[in-house]
Amino acid sequence: MQNINSPSFFIGKGGGELISFGSGQPDLAPPAEAFAVLDNYRSFKYGQVCGLQELREALTPVYEKSQPGQFVITNGASEALDLVLRALYVPGGKILLPKPYYYSYPYNVQFAHLEIDYYELIDGKIVLEELKKKLPDARAILINSPSNPTGTLQDREVLKEIEKMAEELDIYVIADNVYRELVYVGEFYQLAGKKVISIDSFSKTYGMCGYRVGYLHSYDQQLVDKIVEIKTHASMNTNVLAQEMALAALKSPRDYIDHHLQIWSERRDMIYNGMKEMGLDLWQPEGAFYVFPKIENANKAINELYYKYQLIAYDGAWFGEPDRVRFSYALDVEKIQEGLKRLKLYLAEK
Repeated sequence: MQNINSPSFFIGKGGGELISFGSGQPDLAPPAEAFAVLDNYRSFKYGQVCGLQELREALTPVYEKSQPGQFVITNGASEALDLVLRALYVPGGKILLPKPYYYSYPYNVQFAHLEIDYYELIDGKIVLEELKKKLPDARAILINSPSNPTGTLQDREVLKEIEKMAEELDIYVIADNVYRELVYVGEFYQLAGKKVISIDSFSKTYGMCGYRVGYLHSYDQQLVDKIVEIKTHASMNTNVLAQEMALAALKSPRDYIDHHLQIWSERRDMIYNGMKEMGLDLWQPEGAFYVFPKIENANKAINELYYKYQLIAYDGAWFGEPDRVRFSYALDVEKIQEGLKRLKLYLAEK
């Protein structure tokens, strides 16, 4: 048996008896409006590198006093982050990442030839006093709220203080907002300011992961222009059909998001309560769709869960927390119930 030491082992796997708590891929369908685009769409030519004009216009209400030229439509949020980091490159530039972190963040920073420093989250929350010691030496800080893998939402007052400090220190704030619509407790706070670069996606809110449509926004026009120039020589335009479908999804009734949020909330309660009943140490998610319980010898656990119990979960070490395991609840209720039974059996037999 091959030892599992990377999420790439699991990506794309599923079906049959296998139950996947791994990938953060919604199983809920995109809005019907997105599919309706397919009926008459016939364009096949290059699009603007910065993205479909109509889509960028439709996004302007999301950010106060924004203009279409301040947006770049990208191949998912992943490309948005890659472009931002490359545009921010300076020799010796340091990017502050949360720990635990989304597993691609350190690689993204390294690929951009920037340096990494971490700020520790306590139970998924930013500790402001510790952060203050690190900010003066940073080129940028990345904030992910709600968070993957912790499911936590950062406090409004903490984020406001970070905005203030970033402006005083003249450093950038990269706000990864891909779970902004998936909030169960509290209210999402939109980081704002001249040095804030916001990243978002249609993957989570609208269940459009495979279409690869994300975007970035910044009031720093010089930075946006630099990003467009980099994208020109990297991937050129984002998929034109997918952008039209994203635009249609954005225009769908708000009921679509509200209904799905209720489904996510019910699943959250099911998996959280089920794991608490097993005696696992975890906090209740405030957003996104992940739980992050402590499980002894996590790498051994994810290997045995996969090979012996046909259950996929992600090693916390991939997120900077080797004593935890990440479970996504982006799957239907019946599979969550069956997966919990298998996890309980594993814990009883190990």
